[in-house]
Amino acid sequence: MRQGEAVFVDSGAWIALALSRDPLHADAREQWDQLQGAGAALHTSIPVVIETFTFLDRNADRDVAAAWKDAICKPRVVKILPCELRDLQQSWEYFRRRDLHKLSAVDATSFAIMQRAEIRLAYTFDHHFAVVGFRLVG
Repeated sequence: MRQGEAVFVDSGAWIALALSRDPLHADAREQWDQLQGAGAALHTSIPVVIETFTFLDRNADRDVAAAWKDAICKPRVVKILPCELRDLQQSWEYFRRRDLHKLSAVDATSFAIMQRAEIRLAYTFDHHFAVVGFRLVG
């Protein structure tokens, strides 16, 4: 990873960071520290924020979800990218691919948003990002 490189943060990474009981928590912390040390320019998207908040609210509790939301909304933590109509339209093309079994709509929109924003590196534990050609942190 290059110093200051743009990185897209996926729901799985946010969830693993937020929940100490998550099996990927230790890996998530290690990769987070690596990103912070490299001065990564962190990005996520509105669909990822909604998915992560909902997961934390339902699988932990509202306080955990709210604390996570407050942490990412602090200045200079992460840039939250919008999901434009063209991103949604482009995302449907990923569902035509046979190599993307059990792909989520949020992941497909993430791929489109990353392409539009010219982000090539993903902080995720989801192999689909690598399958479509993105580099993974770690």
